Amino acid sequence: MITRFAPSPTGFLHLGHAYSAWTGWSVSRHAGGRFLLRIDDLDAGRCRPGFETAIAEDLAWLGLDWDGRPMRQSARLPAHGQALDRLRALGVVYPCFCTRKEIQAEIAGMASAPHGPDGPLYPGTCRGLEEAARAERIAAGIPYALRLDAVAAATLTGPLTWRESGEGADRGAIPVDPALNGDVVLARKDVPTSYHLGVVVDDAFQAVDLVTRGLDLIHATHVHRLLQALLGLPEPAYAHHRLLTDETGQRLAKRADAFAIRHYRDHGLAPDEVWARAGVPWDSAAGRPAF
Repeated sequence: MITRFAPSPTGFLHLGHAYSAWTGWSVSRHAGGRFLLRIDDLDAGRCRPGFETAIAEDLAWLGLDWDGRPMRQSARLPAHGQALDRLRALGVVYPCFCTRKEIQAEIAGMASAPHGPDGPLYPGTCRGLEEAARAERIAAGIPYALRLDAVAAATLTGPLTWRESGEGADRGAIPVDPALNGDVVLARKDVPTSYHLGVVVDDAFQAVDLVTRGLDLIHATHVHRLLQALLGLPEPAYAHHRLLTDETGQRLAKRADAFAIRHYRDHGLAPDEVWARAGVPWDSAAGRPAF
């Protein structure tokens, strides 16, 4: 059993991150497997070395350990590029020249804009551009992102499912909805590979058997199973865990400084007291959270 925790070094870990890390750690340790720490530093403009150091320090303080040295996803950019080239060869990627402002304006002018889990979806403006028009814009130096053509991708893969083993019980096979997220971005000029492409390629590289992450990312799994099928990558199982919330019922985020592990440490709480706030039992004999 190989699981992983892949935080982005764009801020301090909060209690929700810790719970997510514990979920993967506890499954792998219970099974006698391996737990990997992977640093999602693909967005170079927002990532900071100090946060990467703090991630390792906070996890260790909480009693979580990992196998091997942490892998940085930025070191895997050539492999991500090869995967992107393969998708291009399959004809399921196209350049999108729309700015965010132009996309918002087009959506606002639509009588009925397509919606996904996080709001309005990209309406596919550049999907139907002729090759000559695309080449002309690229030659003119107009910036563009590369998007996945979800309809073309689904046509190639046919119906798909993923294996879900969430908290409480095995929920079996979940059907993939290729159109749920629309034509997602796979790469930009400033970020050469997206979260979607990077996580799929690197999970396969590290032989991850079970992907554990929060329910807020369950919609992304539809994209990831599509990419795995297109690229001929192994299919891991998935376990989407509950989200921790604050007293108002809002899920914890990096901007919630009051729930940062550093905040708890600075205010004198012990690791077992922090875990108790997440509902995770403490193994006093081992000096670490239970699994």
